[in-house]
Amino acid sequence: MTHPIMAPITRRQLLRRAAAGGITLSLPGILAACGGGDGIEGQAADTDAATTTVAKELADRLVFANWPLYIDVNEDTNERPTLEQFTRETGVEVEYIEEINDNEEWFGKYQAQLAAGDDIDRDLVVLTDWMAARMVRLGYVQRLDKEAIPNVSNLEEALRSPGWDPNREFSMPWQSGLTGIAYNKQRLPDGVNTVDQLLTDPQLKGRVTVLTEMPDAMGHMIAATGGDPAAVTDDAFAAGIELLQGAVDSGQIRRFTGNDYGDDLSAGNVWAAMAWSGDIVQLQLDNPNLEFVVPESGAHIWTDNMLIPNGGDVYTASTFMNFVYDPAIAAQIEAYVNYICPVVGAREEILAIDESLAENNLIFPDEETLANTWIFDAEAADNTEYKEQFQAVIGA
Repeated sequence: MTHPIMAPITRRQLLRRAAAGGITLSLPGILAACGGGDGIEGQAADTDAATTTVAKELADRLVFANWPLYIDVNEDTNERPTLEQFTRETGVEVEYIEEINDNEEWFGKYQAQLAAGDDIDRDLVVLTDWMAARMVRLGYVQRLDKEAIPNVSNLEEALRSPGWDPNREFSMPWQSGLTGIAYNKQRLPDGVNTVDQLLTDPQLKGRVTVLTEMPDAMGHMIAATGGDPAAVTDDAFAAGIELLQGAVDSGQIRRFTGNDYGDDLSAGNVWAAMAWSGDIVQLQLDNPNLEFVVPESGAHIWTDNMLIPNGGDVYTASTFMNFVYDPAIAAQIEAYVNYICPVVGAREEILAIDESLAENNLIFPDEETLANTWIFDAEAADNTEYKEQFQAVIGA
């Protein structure tokens, strides 16, 4: 089905003035940097079974849990065009809940219910690759109804077979992105180019935030101390923890945050932050003094995935996945969220919305940027001892 592109929204008009330039790379080349990877420790759920057998009847309601600022919004009406269009075409009302601020925080909130096999009243959730891997391994999610997702053929080749879900029986990518450093160039005209500067520069004391997501935070600590975040060793993790602990003890770090660092950064309470690329593109619309950089030691590249928790309506959720994998719809979402889109053909559709998007290095990273990225070791992300050490440092 071909979907009409909605009229450009307010953020698109602003982006023409705020978007950063850069050499573009084809979308398959971008996603090749973040595809694949090994699964987490432990046996993944069986992915060889046939397509899920479900009733081919749409529910009246789809409950969709996602991160803040992660779907298109009309700034004038506060409506969500993609969700409104899905309702018009299917009759399914979407209850959209922006409740995921941190993967571990969300998992902790629902873990007891999931473990007990209870319905958490969520048909669709979006979680980062390493957490999605855990959900699959623990059997907390249902298989997709592949018959309801013919648009799966539009999934970028590089993302089709992650080690934790090799046949994409349980998951579909929502967006990919980079974790690096954001700073206020009005306060810091010379910029922040290294993790060491972020954690030790005296002028930044008490004006820095670091993410509560262990793969993001510790990946940068490990890379900054000479380790490999893609293949974590005990020694490398210990060195990274020591670096982070030193910044906590010195008072350099104002606080640890999930997706909520943006307010402090925009208001000037924080001058530099460990940040996610798409967030900064959006925040630049209101504050063009914000800048995102890949530190000299590299950036974390990751993928967030749509999953159907046990108890969710498989057919309705799968139908929604098919809808957002139409390139025109994917482009409509991407033009707002400004992360890296996993849908083949979306870039061509985005060009019809706003050509400047193709020139934004945070949306279509150039070869130099992608060459300096890494995927955090999925097994290390689920290592109990590592998580306990990290939680002890951040005070959680």
